[in-house]
Amino acid sequence: MFIVHGTKKFRDRVNGQKPESAEHPTTALGNWYATVLFTRPQAALFVNEFTLMPILVHLAPAATVIERFPSAAAAVFGRLGLNEAFIRSEGQEMAEHRLMKTQSRSLLGSMNEFAFMAKVYCDEDGGYDPVDLSLKLSEVPCGPLYPRQVSPDRELTAFVAECWG
Repeated sequence: MFIVHGTKKFRDRVNGQKPESAEHPTTALGNWYATVLFTRPQAALFVNEFTLMPILVHLAPAATVIERFPSAAAAVFGRLGLNEAFIRSEGQEMAEHRLMKTQSRSLLGSMNEFAFMAKVYCDEDGGYDPVDLSLKLSEVPCGPLYPRQVSPDRELTAFVAECWG
């Protein structure tokens, strides 16, 4: 099971689900945060709490965006060349989810920076592929990651290599 901490904009669009009680994720990567991007087409931006890995998913239909997230994550993880056993394990653990309110202001700040950059990249390119844009955003240096691997793609790759070989 994975936990999505959604902004109010995100929770309002995802079937109006009420936040559930606090539980702990069973995925290796832990919690994810999500918001809505008003690009064309609209997208949901998911950011991992530990690695700050950004993953975009087309928002429509909003009612199923969380259910579609695991396959989008697997596509990004595959393009990063991550361990196949890790990708399968995360996919299996993501079969179930919980939606909660956001809790970390620091992570919301990082997510807002990714949202801004995503809109700029979309305007430059006149459209976007969610996997390509996720990979482009994942290369951006992030202040909270400076003591470790500097960018989300490197942080995720190092984490998987350390835990999964």
